[in-house]
Amino acid sequence: MNRVFASADEVRAAIGEEIGPTEWFAVDQARIDAFAEATGDRQWIHTDPKRAAKGPFGSTIAHGFLTLSLIPYFSAQLVRLDFGSARINYGLGKVRFPAPVPVGSRLRARATFAEVKDGAAGVTVTTRYTVELEGAEKPACVAETLVVVAG
Repeated sequence: MNRVFASADEVRAAIGEEIGPTEWFAVDQARIDAFAEATGDRQWIHTDPKRAAKGPFGSTIAHGFLTLSLIPYFSAQLVRLDFGSARINYGLGKVRFPAPVPVGSRLRARATFAEVKDGAAGVTVTTRYTVELEGAEKPACVAETLVVVAG
């Protein structure tokens, strides 16, 4: 459902409107292990299925930062900003991980534009992403991204 925005004004007009959801995305142990290898975060709760089976969640769980790192993947399914010359990751606002993501879970996301600010470098777009965990009451991640769309 890639929704295209041709201008900052179109984004402003969509502030507060929920976009999505994306397709479901499965989080398997191979992805968790690859993330652990890439980041050096090899905590047993993520990488040792035998030990994790006896832990607080009954299985390994995805790293919170792995869940957060899927936002660009989900974003590409939700929105396309077709204005400006470049899109630059400016950072994050509030980020929370309300629910753990057990191995084998499926995630999907929804986006809501929260703010559009003009600045010297271009337009900064703040987008709130909610990453849903299939079958769970609480989301796996809620995060605000800040992207500068350079003139």
